[in-house]
Amino acid sequence: MSGPRPCVTILVVLLVATTADAAQCVYVSSYHKGYAWSDGVERGLLKTLDGKCEITIFNMNTKYFKDEKSIKNAALEAKQLIDQTQPDVVIASDDNASKYLIVPYYKDATIPFVFCGVNWTVEQYGYPFSNVTGMIEVAAVEQMFDKAAAIIGQITRAYYIGADTLTEKKNLRRFQSAAAAKNIKIDSRLVSTMKQWIGAYEDAQQADLIIMGSYAGIGDWDEAAVLTAIKPITKTLSTTNHGWMMPFTMFGMTKIPEEQGEWAGKLAIEILRGTKPSAIPIIPNRKFNLIVNNALLEIAQIKLPLFIRLRAQLY
Repeated sequence: MSGPRPCVTILVVLLVATTADAAQCVYVSSYHKGYAWSDGVERGLLKTLDGKCEITIFNMNTKYFKDEKSIKNAALEAKQLIDQTQPDVVIASDDNASKYLIVPYYKDATIPFVFCGVNWTVEQYGYPFSNVTGMIEVAAVEQMFDKAAAIIGQITRAYYIGADTLTEKKNLRRFQSAAAAKNIKIDSRLVSTMKQWIGAYEDAQQADLIIMGSYAGIGDWDEAAVLTAIKPITKTLSTTNHGWMMPFTMFGMTKIPEEQGEWAGKLAIEILRGTKPSAIPIIPNRKFNLIVNNALLEIAQIKLPLFIRLRAQLY
């Protein structure tokens, strides 16, 4: 990602013959085209909805907004599109679409909504509503700590690094809670620039384990520059639940964004067939990939147990 993108992007994709009675769907993404997570969700969604409805895609682009006013303006633009389109169902991915679009404007409304990619819990949004269902996004936090301990032994101190965003703040709280239950002290840095991130990574080498949150929201991120900076100083085991962080991380238990999009698409189809959202339970994701980055493991001279090597995909 080289810098801020346009405020929003609207794209219309026709998935069925444009007849007068074609079902109408709107997909609102909290983020932007080119962000690995959003692209994966969209792939899963479009594949599942292919031939089922005419779909309009709206990207809120909120990874690049640090002020709430801009996020609210993006949500208002999404609302205007929905109100003009009057779709049969709306699919909305990730937290900001729920927080700034669904909750303030469409609670118990007539238009049905399917959410996906909401991190960890829906309690803060008050779901379920009569017109809302979907899939929560959770990470395999306890399993990540357990596998890290199997690799390096006892962990007493971990260090979390991520971007300074709403999503990363939620993720950090979950890791802090899981770490406390295992008597692990967790330090953290949520940063806004690549230089700050590299500085945090260097500080984190003093910990037993580095937890890599997402860099999404760091506007000047440069993958090649980051790799050049971290290779000479890498010695501590690192882990992540984000597939796009694997170039910088030794092992990952990563969530699969396509799962979120596919499930949201299946629920949208059920709603188009007449099922009410209130009759469809909200569930968490169930699939994870185990991935290892041998290049970084070799630099740090860390050897994986056989049971991980046999099961893991190579980055």
